[in-house]
Amino acid sequence: MAKIKQKTHSATKKVLKKHKSGKLTYMKSGSTHKTAKDSSKQVRQRRNKGQLAKGIAKRLKKVI
Repeated sequence: MAKIKQKTHSATKKVLKKHKSGKLTYMKSGSTHKTAKDSSKQVRQRRNKGQLAKGIAKRLKKVI
C-alpha cells in the first residue's frame, strides 16, 4: 500500500510564499485602498513583505 501524504492547505499556500532559504513571507493587509486616513509611515511599512517568526514558520512548512 502507498503511504498517505499530507495535503497542501489551499488557504495557506495562497497567502504564504516559501523561499529557498526556508523563510515564509506574506503580503501585509490593508495596503490596497482607503489609505488616506493612515499616516505615510503606515502605508510605507505595508509595502514591504512580512516574515513569519521561526516557531510559527516551522509548523506551517509541513502544510505548504
